[in-house]
Amino acid sequence: MNNRVLLGMSGGVDSSVAAYLLKQQGYEVIGATMKLKECFPLTAVNDAKMVCEKLKIPFFELDFTNIFKEKVIDYFVNEYIKGRTPNPCIECNKHLKFDVFFKKAKEIGAYYMSTGHYARIEHDSYNDRYLIKKSVSEDKDQTYVLYNLTQDLLRHILFPLGEYPKSEIRKIAEEIGLDIANKPDSQEICFIEDNDYIKFIKEIKDKDIKPGNFVDMDGNILGKHKGIVNYTIGQRKGLGIAVGKPLYVIDIMVDNNIVVLGDEGQVFKKELIAGNTNFIIFDKLDKPIRVKAKIRYTAKEADAIISPTGDEKVRVVFDKPQRAITKGQSVVFYQEDCLVGGGIIDK
Repeated sequence: MNNRVLLGMSGGVDSSVAAYLLKQQGYEVIGATMKLKECFPLTAVNDAKMVCEKLKIPFFELDFTNIFKEKVIDYFVNEYIKGRTPNPCIECNKHLKFDVFFKKAKEIGAYYMSTGHYARIEHDSYNDRYLIKKSVSEDKDQTYVLYNLTQDLLRHILFPLGEYPKSEIRKIAEEIGLDIANKPDSQEICFIEDNDYIKFIKEIKDKDIKPGNFVDMDGNILGKHKGIVNYTIGQRKGLGIAVGKPLYVIDIMVDNNIVVLGDEGQVFKKELIAGNTNFIIFDKLDKPIRVKAKIRYTAKEADAIISPTGDEKVRVVFDKPQRAITKGQSVVFYQEDCLVGGGIIDK
């Protein structure tokens, strides 16, 4: 084992301070930025390079353009075409930040890799497992996007920011004289300008976007929609339907190119099935357990029981109905401050 660590840097305050903290802890830090013009413009790359020069650590760029297009952008677009609402950050973490990036770390002889995520890793010596715990700064906690990490990976990952509130991270950046100390946090989806994902999808898959019918729960036609990529579960605005009461998207039926509308009460459901699951605290869910579950990054945790379905999927039954359970989003499970695991909502 060596103390060399490859750190993913975005040019922002979090990864920059992570580099400083790791160096202070005695690690041999090497900074690297993924060469992705969609997410990291030249200014971000230059900021990361400038920080590395100030901290006197090596810096280089990694060209992940092709795999990013395949695993993140193409996935994102195709999921919308299928009437689902994906989370591209989770796919980016799974396939880039904690896969090809980690392989690059091994290539350069680094035992560790690191990012600026707000999360903590602890080793449970009794069960000999690595656990992911919430950040001490719960408003910045990013464990939701980390449920795909494996035990083999966790032994090599460092999250130096997990013990700090964001205000302290900015304070450290100012104290060590980093010009990016007050740089705003990145928002929304990094590769989509102005968060206009519909325009982005149309530029790539316009021929696959066809108008169809809005229908009610009984199949009665209510009007025409502009293509299913324009809608997501729970949506009320932008439907262009006037029936004397608010209507909401409650289902998207891709095979028939139909968007089902209903009352707000019909947006709430108590159950879901999730696939593509991964668990942190054990290898496999083999019996029902009680958890707190989040159905999207911004959702509040809700009491639920998760059970294996016998086909590598998980049934989630909530104590209380949840609003706008959406296919393609990730459902993530917790017990207290410990990340249990998660999966992608199938239905």
